Amino acid sequence: MTTVLLISMLILFLFTVPIALAIGLASAIAIWLTSDLPMLVIVQRIFTSLDSFPLMAIPFFILAGALMETGGISKRLVHFANTLAGSMTGGLAGVTVITSMFFAAISGSSPATVAAIGSIMIPAMVARHYDVNFAAAVQSVSGALGVIIPPSIPMILYGVVVGVSIGDLFIAGIIPGLLIGLSLILTAFIISKRRGYKGTEHFTWQERIDAFKNAIFALLMPTIILGGIYGGIFTPTEAAVVAVAYALIIGVFVYKEIKLKDLIPVFVKSGLTTAIIMLIIGTAGLLGWLLTKERIPQTVAQSFMSFSDNPLVFLLIVNVFLLIVGMFFETSASVIILAPILAPIAIQLGVDPVHFGIIMVVNLAIGMVTPPLGVNLFVAMQISKIRLETLSKAVIPFLIILIADVLIISYIPEISLFLVDMLKK
Repeated sequence: MTTVLLISMLILFLFTVPIALAIGLASAIAIWLTSDLPMLVIVQRIFTSLDSFPLMAIPFFILAGALMETGGISKRLVHFANTLAGSMTGGLAGVTVITSMFFAAISGSSPATVAAIGSIMIPAMVARHYDVNFAAAVQSVSGALGVIIPPSIPMILYGVVVGVSIGDLFIAGIIPGLLIGLSLILTAFIISKRRGYKGTEHFTWQERIDAFKNAIFALLMPTIILGGIYGGIFTPTEAAVVAVAYALIIGVFVYKEIKLKDLIPVFVKSGLTTAIIMLIIGTAGLLGWLLTKERIPQTVAQSFMSFSDNPLVFLLIVNVFLLIVGMFFETSASVIILAPILAPIAIQLGVDPVHFGIIMVVNLAIGMVTPPLGVNLFVAMQISKIRLETLSKAVIPFLIILIADVLIISYIPEISLFLVDMLKK
């Protein structure tokens, strides 16, 4: 079964069949050709994979992000970030990273962050004579923060499949997200200084205060979500519903930029995104069940343990493996398939499951900006109208920094666990 499964999946990938369909078809072919299981089990396992209350958070966070984007949040965050960093050398690049960090704390999605902020910042950087490849590269890598800074859809998936507190994962992602954001700002500053990219106009403190007041409702949203979850007021799923209600109220009644006619396109767009993710989750759950039935996780665990039982070596191997996987596979599917295999090994070797979840998410987030299937690159390409080859070269310096960040986060667990441990005391 395993051989048929892997060969079928590889052939389907080579024919560029969408990943959800490829996983589902490969699993169906393996069941049909190599077992006496009824084909009805396919439908049963897919629905079983989706029958989870925490997964309800995903469509609501997607909808909340779409409402905030439509409701004029993006431009207010951009203006506020511009008052903070716009006057620096390479200021607009720094603004791009900072705004992406703010928006990441709202959307939980990397492509959504690239689309919402990139549509504003890439043209703005080009207008100020920044190289278009550099502008698109900065936005692509900044968008990766969308799944690292909470709320994060991959963190929700990891928490569901491994059985780890999603609230703890959200809290654990804060410092790693800030670390990566600051490292990207520093990298953009160094490149900008070498290329002579000047800052924009200087802002007075009063202008900064006014921009802050204008963006305050957007900035409060992460505080409400994380504060409510860790304060025991509501679960992550309930927090997602609160986020939707909050985004709707702010967009319709406070900023008054969402009209009734805008809601249907927002709902349709969010529904399509949710359907794609849920289809991947369902088929990946079927694949995971087949792999478990064939004892593949145990075989992989034995292989890892026979190679080395040193947790430091294990983390290095996992980092390399996940970086490669991230280049070819969608993040949600990778988390659902690999987390049940790798997390038990990590726990057995003494790695905290929350810390390991952050390592997985950060690694796979990097996959969103690495060709050939880096989804952030494709979104940035559509906005900037450039080729994948040139954009791939432009992101190399940032990828080096991101890989260094992954290693730091992997080998200094306190970066991920400090806030979690502090809040539990």
